[in-house]
Amino acid sequence: MVQDAVRDVQRQAEIMTTLLATERVLPDARTSATRGRIVWAPKKSLWFLAHAALGLTGVILFPQADAFAAFLITSAVTICGGHSVGMHRLLIHRSFTAPLWLERTLVWLGTLVGMAGPFGMIRAHDMRDWHQRQVICPPHPSHAAGFWRDCWWQMHCEFRLDRPPVFRIEPDVAQDPVYRLIERTWMAQQLPPALLLWAMGGWAFVLWGISLRIAVSLSGHWMVGHYAHRRGHQGWRVEGLPVQGYNLPGLGLLTFGENWHGNHHAFPHSARLGVDPGQTDPGYGFIRLLAACGLARDIRQPASEPPREGLVRVGQLPSVPVSAPVPAAS
Repeated sequence: MVQDAVRDVQRQAEIMTTLLATERVLPDARTSATRGRIVWAPKKSLWFLAHAALGLTGVILFPQADAFAAFLITSAVTICGGHSVGMHRLLIHRSFTAPLWLERTLVWLGTLVGMAGPFGMIRAHDMRDWHQRQVICPPHPSHAAGFWRDCWWQMHCEFRLDRPPVFRIEPDVAQDPVYRLIERTWMAQQLPPALLLWAMGGWAFVLWGISLRIAVSLSGHWMVGHYAHRRGHQGWRVEGLPVQGYNLPGLGLLTFGENWHGNHHAFPHSARLGVDPGQTDPGYGFIRLLAACGLARDIRQPASEPPREGLVRVGQLPSVPVSAPVPAAS
């Protein structure tokens, strides 16, 4: 059934004549954005299952308040400072600038979330974004499958194109010796914090602060992506695209602002994801804290770039074309 769904999309794709390019994804005349197959990725799948099993073991064997605190603290640091700010807003979107030592530190923290190294994260993000910008987006990168199938596809499989585009990471990142080392050893990067946690609280801290954290972080990342591409609140819409982004109100603190995905589709360059009043965005708050300490500058806002083609305001306001971006935050 999975392959049937892919073939249906492939047949529709024959009408396509031109594929859009992005900064890092460059299709050529042979490239197809739809012809491919969804296959089990053993390394990815077993990595998640092992940490899920170890994390559950930790909860059962060590139901301790201090271990739970270790889980909360390590999750907040790696998801907010690492994934949301370091990987997503800084390395991938360059929505602000920071000293190289700080950038590398934040990216390393993002690697500790347990999804991939810096190059793998850039590739996963940009390939999904490239697919979602085409006339037709296959069911895997669009999260079009049902809840459990999408869970299987996203957390245990990968979509392999038969004729993929050229993928090119900018040289200053691709040739960075620290990022190259982290990319080669991204799974082993869990060892330093594991040793520290073991010294502080033994196996209880390791199982809660490493394995349970990884399992919960990966599950949460998939669930936000699943629902944020299917339904929910929209403040903005990009007309002409097959996949829209949606906001998930009430999850700002839990996701550190990554729940405002509809806003992110509207203003992908912006460091600020919670662009409307009342939209909690702790990740942006952290960036502003860095700026107050002289460690972040050139912070980009929705108004820093012209509006995306097809961007319209929806929701409580009339659905009319946007003639100017949202004013920058003070």
